[in-house]
Amino acid sequence: MIKEYPEVGEEYQKAVDKAKRKLRGLIAEKSCAPFMLRLAWHSAGTYECISETGGPFGTMRLAAELAHKANTGLDIAVRLLEPLKEQFPTLTYADFYQLAGIVAVEITSGPEIPFHPGREDKLKPPPEGRLPNANKGADHLRAVFCGAMGLSERDIVALSGGHTLGRCHKERSGFEGPWTNNPLIFDNSYFKELLIGETEGLLKLKTDLSLLSDPVFRPFVETYAADEDQFFDDYAEAHMKLSELGFPDA
Repeated sequence: MIKEYPEVGEEYQKAVDKAKRKLRGLIAEKSCAPFMLRLAWHSAGTYECISETGGPFGTMRLAAELAHKANTGLDIAVRLLEPLKEQFPTLTYADFYQLAGIVAVEITSGPEIPFHPGREDKLKPPPEGRLPNANKGADHLRAVFCGAMGLSERDIVALSGGHTLGRCHKERSGFEGPWTNNPLIFDNSYFKELLIGETEGLLKLKTDLSLLSDPVFRPFVETYAADEDQFFDDYAEAHMKLSELGFPDA
């Protein structure tokens, strides 16, 4: 099905383009690309197809959603963005947060991700508990990404590759360490590290390991480890889909 995106007007589009340039500067200056990607993912990943609630509609700005256990530390990302957001009062938080996630990938050498503006800000945060649990396996990933969000198994593996950026912090997630040797470069090293096996000091969560043990997920891991261009193509598509859950039909 071809989506019909809302028209936002010339001035709004100009604000999007300018905000994107400003975000490049901020994220580069603060070296906070992983933080911004996490903010965008967690904002969008609460979408539930059945109830058509949650999703990338700016509710992460609300204290009630920031208080969710899975969002520990994201208040810092919200505060970092707020002075810049104030320069673009016409932009919705919904668009701004998703734009920040896209810029985070692009400035760390990742793929260009299509961005369609026009998301509305909502006032009611989703209930807690919709984001994936790193202590669970393949069935859980399918339940969250395929069942609740309506994404595909390929999307699950491609999006998992986004963990090439960043690291876990014990005080925020209960886990500690990076997934790759260079957590500020977006590439296919996440998949290479998975296939190498136990690498001292590098993080492998239960959800990561399930990508190897599951017979549907593993071929995608092997493909992406061998072919970074294919990973980039699939990641860009999956990220766009994630950022548009419930949009423009919400």
